[in-house]
Formats: sequence, structure tokens, C-alpha cells
Amino acid sequence: MSDNIYQFSATRNDGTEQSLQEYQNKVVLIVNTASKCGFTPQYEGLQKIYQQYQQYGLEVLAFPCDQFGHQEPGDDGEIAQFCSLNFNTQFPLFKKIEVNGDNAHPLYQYLKSHAKGLLGSQRIKWNFTKFLINRQGEVVKRYAPTAKPESLVLDIKKQLG
Repeated sequence: MSDNIYQFSATRNDGTEQSLQEYQNKVVLIVNTASKCGFTPQYEGLQKIYQQYQQYGLEVLAFPCDQFGHQEPGDDGEIAQFCSLNFNTQFPLFKKIEVNGDNAHPLYQYLKSHAKGLLGSQRIKWNFTKFLINRQGEVVKRYAPTAKPESLVLDIKKQLG
């Protein structure tokens, strides 16, 4: 099995299963999100860079998670409605998952092992941790929750070529 994100699939917010192979040859930004977090306004920045760079091959994948301060209490329908109404998000939104612990989604187990955090930690520290994936499906870089989406543009453009 190849060592990239294409070996995984995830359930979309509407319940459909999606293979990440569909993102081959794309630059992908994967983010664990939450609706009631101090970083929630980053949805706006994520939508902005998605709109600017999607035509060049960028995809943003949002994975809601309720493991940090119970900041994503809603069900999948409520989360989709919140993102649409408040930020007009158009990038793919997935079903709520866990990113840490025994029930962490296999994609997140992979991401954390390929791009460690501060001091070599694999744990996701908070909502809006971001992973940049190149066109070969490999993890290029991990960004802290405090990194605003706009601050990733240079790295994204470099991957887009």
C-alpha cells in the first residue's frame, strides 16, 4: 500500500463515503474544525483561500471534532448549517470525528505520525490544526491552530507550482 493519504476514505457530512483517491494530483489542506472555538472565524479564511486557489488544484477538507473543550457539540446537520449560514463554506465537510485517542480516525493517525507537532508530539493540540498535503498525497507540513489560513498561502502556492 502506498504511503500517502489516498489509502484512506472518510464519511462526508451527508453520510456518503469518499475515497481520498479522488484528491489525487491536488494540493490538499486538511483541518479539524469546531463551531464554538476562538479559532472558528478561520472558516472565513479557509473559504477565501479555497475560492482563490481551487481552480489551480487546491482542496480544503474540514473534519469537525468535539474533543477540545466540547466546542463542536452539534450533530452533522447542525454543523453543516452553521458553516453554510455563517461562513458560506463550499469546501468538503466531513462527519464529526475524533483526532486523538484510541478512536482517532485512521487518516488522523496517519497525518499525526507523518507530521509531528511541537517537541515531536503526535497529539493534535486544539481545533484548527492544519496539514498541507502535496500532489502526491504526502504530508508536507503541519500548522498550529493559531496559524491563520492566509499565512499558509505561500506554502500552498509553492505546492500548486
